[in-house]
Amino acid sequence: MDMQKYLKRQVADIQPSVIRKFFDLASTIPGVVSLGIGEPDFSTPKAFCEAGYRSMLAGKTGYSPNPGIIELRRAISDYLAGLIGVEYNPENQIVVTVGGSEAIDATCRALLEPGDEVIIPEPAFVSYAPCVELAGGVVVPLPCTMEAGFKLTPQQLEAAITPRTKMVVLNFPSNPTGVVMSQDELNALAVPLRNHGVLALSDEIYAELLYDGRKHASIAAAPGMQDLTILISGFSKSLAMTGWRIGYVCAHPDILRGIYKIHQFSLSCASTTGQYVALEGLTNGHAEVERMVAEYDRRRRFIVRRFAEIGLPMCEPGGAFYAFPKISVTGLSSDEFCEQLLLQQKVACIPGYGFGQSGEGFMRCSYATSMENIEAACNGIERFVNSLK
Repeated sequence: MDMQKYLKRQVADIQPSVIRKFFDLASTIPGVVSLGIGEPDFSTPKAFCEAGYRSMLAGKTGYSPNPGIIELRRAISDYLAGLIGVEYNPENQIVVTVGGSEAIDATCRALLEPGDEVIIPEPAFVSYAPCVELAGGVVVPLPCTMEAGFKLTPQQLEAAITPRTKMVVLNFPSNPTGVVMSQDELNALAVPLRNHGVLALSDEIYAELLYDGRKHASIAAAPGMQDLTILISGFSKSLAMTGWRIGYVCAHPDILRGIYKIHQFSLSCASTTGQYVALEGLTNGHAEVERMVAEYDRRRRFIVRRFAEIGLPMCEPGGAFYAFPKISVTGLSSDEFCEQLLLQQKVACIPGYGFGQSGEGFMRCSYATSMENIEAACNGIERFVNSLK
């Protein structure tokens, strides 16, 4: 019997993550060096974990309030006021979620009617399009090029907006390119959004991972955009808390009320212990964040130099922990390049086509791993590229 017929069409049609495909392949090959995973190689700092342990000893092991413990929501509010100059009321404008992923999914489910269009500049994180499609929305991919710095322009955005456009997804610093946009650039993007009343889903999970003195900018801080922005972030990347699954979403009270309903009925609340770990990290963990960012920056500078020596051009990443070199100069597709690289040199990277059609011809390399692994991977990539000449 064909049991797949019982699946919802949107679920049946969605393809598995390319990232997972390559990890599954890599897991069958002993001795692989991976630049694939987008996860800090640091453990959650001990002081953060101890705060969670103390909360457990104090008996705080039950459900938290559905929107999260008020102490964490207040700390998020204070933090964002200092970071981007935008104030969110912790009582009705912030919900703590099960990672940023839940926040993205719940936002799409709460806002999208069947047929609503969502503009997704590409290359883009692999989860955005499936979340839109599962909610019944229509993905409108908007290709961005390396020649334009993988940045969306106001002219591109204006041309893509139709009467059916409900939302645009923004992610800066970017996964997979590491590209950062300034506040002036985001202010310019805000003009067509305001003129057409289009929402912005702003994924700012890498906000703290910036280099060369850059300051984080947010579309929520652009004139007239706070009410039109759903700001999503969390602690997985900056505080090395991926396994704790603590994120948050901030929005206008009317919009957040809808997102909150999805959260309340599907997940109830985020991990109570994890929330106390995040609270400690957010309020007292600045030195730890600086330490990790400094190490990422050391690795970033190394990998940028090595790819230049190998002859793989790219936009220098200004944030996050990804490099996105152009590999089409070798004559191979991104899938061919990454698969042969894995089989011949035991180096795992992610083919760019997994991040949208405009990612074809590139590969994503994460430098959230040890310098020893990065050096070994770069040497393997160099040997592979040289073998193609």
